[in-house]
Amino acid sequence: MKRRNDIQRKEAFKTTFQSLVRQRRSIRRYLDKPVEREKILVCIEAARLAPSAENVQPWRFLIIDDLDIKKTFAREVFSGIYSFSRFAANAPVLILILARLDIIANRIGKQIQNIHFYLIDIGITGEHIVLQAEELGLGTCWIGWFNIRKARKFFKISRKYKIVSIIALGYYEKKPSKERKRKRLEEIVWFNKIGK
Repeated sequence: MKRRNDIQRKEAFKTTFQSLVRQRRSIRRYLDKPVEREKILVCIEAARLAPSAENVQPWRFLIIDDLDIKKTFAREVFSGIYSFSRFAANAPVLILILARLDIIANRIGKQIQNIHFYLIDIGITGEHIVLQAEELGLGTCWIGWFNIRKARKFFKISRKYKIVSIIALGYYEKKPSKERKRKRLEEIVWFNKIGK
């Protein structure tokens, strides 16, 4: 009986998680409605629990939810060649994701493997944010196209932190209903040898 309950529980989890992943979209239109700090912190708690190389947890999160500060910040970082991302100024919350690099996992690992492990770590933690937000009924959009130099200057961010990305967060105006086209499994998965 216990084994049967475990299987049912796993199937329910699988269905719930798959639904969450399938319904998550990059949202570019938000309601003019503040996001409760409790919900923001639930998203950040999900991010805090993410795994990282050597458990260094390089992520730091600067939450921008003050309307005037956000407006001025957005005007600075989403201008000129970065104006493609100016839609994010309408999100009630911007989460600036920073990385504090660890000497072993990030600097030595980079030299030996030629991989920026902190970017993998930030990707994992950021995905925790967007999936948690989706579960809470919030929309998100990852943004990598913004003026990093102006973001650093705006908040007087020390050079010990690398600015990595921004996540726009808010209640979506209208959720896209159509599922985006994705490659078929057969196109992206190989077992035991490289495919064509």
